[in-house]
Amino acid sequence: MKESHSQYEAVIGLEVHAQLLTDSKAFCGCTTKFGSDPNTNVCPICLGLPGVLPVLNKNVVEFAIRMGLATYCRIAPRSVFARKNYFYPDLPKGYQISQYEEPICTAGYVKIDLDDPAPGEFFKKVTKRVGITRIHMEEDAGKSIHDIDQETLVDINRCGIPLIEIVSEPDLRSPHEAYLYLRKIRQIAVYLGICDGNMEEGSLRCDANVSVRMKGETSFGTKTEVKNLNSFRFVEKALEYEINRQIGVLEERGAIDQETLLWDADRGITYPMRSKETAHDYRYFPEPDLVPVFVDQSWIEDVRKNLTEHPTTRRDRFISDFGLPWYDANVLTEEKGIADFFEREVNQISKGGDQAKQKGKIKLVANWVMASVLNELGKRKITIDSFSLPSGRLASMIELLVDGTISSRISKQLWDEMMESNEDPKSIVERKGLTQISDEGTIEKIVVDVLSRNQSQVEKYRAGEEKVLGFFVGQVMKATGGKANPGVVNAMLKKKLSEVR
Repeated sequence: MKESHSQYEAVIGLEVHAQLLTDSKAFCGCTTKFGSDPNTNVCPICLGLPGVLPVLNKNVVEFAIRMGLATYCRIAPRSVFARKNYFYPDLPKGYQISQYEEPICTAGYVKIDLDDPAPGEFFKKVTKRVGITRIHMEEDAGKSIHDIDQETLVDINRCGIPLIEIVSEPDLRSPHEAYLYLRKIRQIAVYLGICDGNMEEGSLRCDANVSVRMKGETSFGTKTEVKNLNSFRFVEKALEYEINRQIGVLEERGAIDQETLLWDADRGITYPMRSKETAHDYRYFPEPDLVPVFVDQSWIEDVRKNLTEHPTTRRDRFISDFGLPWYDANVLTEEKGIADFFEREVNQISKGGDQAKQKGKIKLVANWVMASVLNELGKRKITIDSFSLPSGRLASMIELLVDGTISSRISKQLWDEMMESNEDPKSIVERKGLTQISDEGTIEKIVVDVLSRNQSQVEKYRAGEEKVLGFFVGQVMKATGGKANPGVVNAMLKKKLSEVR
């Protein structure tokens, strides 16, 4: 950012659209399955043909309540659908059923973490509360396809797929804060099981409203809206560009036009889509074919009772109950499936012994999940739901490592074997003879042999080059196929080398 730009601050609000994981559409029985042939998942209701009547899918309301409760919103006892009228080729009805004046959820918030903890820290220090103005239910429009070598095509399959739109307060002050907020919204929606969060397929996308003003001012500048951002990186990059563009216009004594923009990721610029509409341009009026939605307190409490654990609550529990540092707990709870996998393995760890040893085992499970499991998922390009390792296999391997049956080096070999066969680690160790050698007599013989065959290195050690010890350890490990207990090897080498000194 230029030095003159530092006098300005951005004012950002996001409108996040999340497709709901219902089996059927919002107001008809058509499937919501993604990837069907174009224009096959349609019926007279989602096409808006004359004489048809929409019927509200109850699951849409329940999913909206879930999101409202998880973001500390007020759930309205009565909410109303409206028709939002506008023409677009992929909107066959000429209007979208949405909510306007009386949405189902209002006045909520989420908290985002702004600072990075030092290694080993157990809690973040700086959080920011971002207000949520409203969450409302609506149906999706179809999809216009422009990126092929012919005229624009229209796929109507998406028409009528249920959405919730989560509208933030203009509380965000930087592209990075917007990035963090969007990640938090996605995380919550996926945890709740109401959205798959797949931004590439359009299941989660957002529009960003942004303006700039001089620091210290309280009034808002003229805003623009960047539409249909479908990746975290695009949100951050588009906002960075648009903020700098607006500041440049103001620095040249120009005026910001209130307009809707699109983001060109290839050129790294925003460009105009249309002049910005206001509410009256859409000619909102109550949907005449749908009655108001009534939500009583007992329904709200039923939903609350069955809510999954909030990801932030789960992260804090991993810190307090398992003694994990903030970084570990945050990585492990980023995705619900990873958190579930980790916790299942922890529950398979044998109980008993002192607390420090127990927490040491848990930390090992965390380390293996964050490194080996996540690496395996990335390598195979799969999610944790498709990971075939049976429950308890990792915990069993950790037990073998902690009780000294296998060495750390052997554990890596054992993990690769488990990835190939899904076999129980104890069976692999027995079948392949991977048990760690800890017998001092056996290791002493190997150490004596290694020292006798490497007299020049022994002389270097006697001359004060203690780093040569690592060479001897490597030779002993090589001679034992990596099965020697490193602790016993180190102690035996030091003992024997002190004798020859």
